[in-house]
Amino acid sequence: MKRETPSQKSYYVSDEWYQSLVDGYQDWQHPEAEITDLNTRDLVRRLLEKEACLLDETRLDDWLALYVPECAYWVPASLNQGDPRKEIAVCFDDRRRLEDRIFRLQNDFAWSQRPASRTARILSGITAYQSKYEEVIMVRSSFFTTEFHDGDWRKYTGWYGHRLRKSSENWLIEVKQVNLIDCDQNLRNLSVIL
Repeated sequence: MKRETPSQKSYYVSDEWYQSLVDGYQDWQHPEAEITDLNTRDLVRRLLEKEACLLDETRLDDWLALYVPECAYWVPASLNQGDPRKEIAVCFDDRRRLEDRIFRLQNDFAWSQRPASRTARILSGITAYQSKYEEVIMVRSSFFTTEFHDGDWRKYTGWYGHRLRKSSENWLIEVKQVNLIDCDQNLRNLSVIL
């Protein structure tokens, strides 16, 4: 029997998956759940810094390799994050859509990226939290991203909510939630991955 891959079909996106996503992003930032183990905190910090570096260097295939196959990239359009089944999102991409986005950004017909944007990201306040599952941790960090494109500057700021899953000895990204402080405003054509 041939195993389905997320590249061909979003077999993992179901109502149960959406519900686990919504449940996992509610009420998770408790001081008592904060991870104090220095080794884990360092691994998490290095993973997020590597992700930021790969995006700034436009190494999108390497960036996607940091993610589990059944992943999501979520930019809510509301301050309370909401439910992507019921609310509009700035972006809500599963694995297949992320691969499509990367393909479009890397081909010669991505007119919105000619010339290509240049970005620089700053991360701070990286804090990891234990979830109710041993193999899953949640991470909050603040970010400031500057995009320079064709003589125009854009600035994005807010906080990330990463859900990481243990894979062998490494942590991989299962969900990246990008919470923009101005998510309910006109963001124009958001053509970079935040």
